[in-house]
Amino acid sequence: MIKLTRLNDTQFVLNAELIMTVEETPDTVILITTGKKYIVKESAQEVIASVVEYKKNIFSNFLK
Repeated sequence: MIKLTRLNDTQFVLNAELIMTVEETPDTVILITTGKKYIVKESAQEVIASVVEYKKNIFSNFLK
């Protein structure tokens, strides 16, 4: 799960496993597997970094 910020400054947590695409148009739009779109304040690069960190945590726990 990654924490993100909507344009109205409310935060929410998104299951990173559901992300299909992240694009900047110029707002960052995240499309998930259900077809729902989220527009967030974070840049695409920040979203990617959050997903990478999430995956590192998952796999580091798996390998212990």
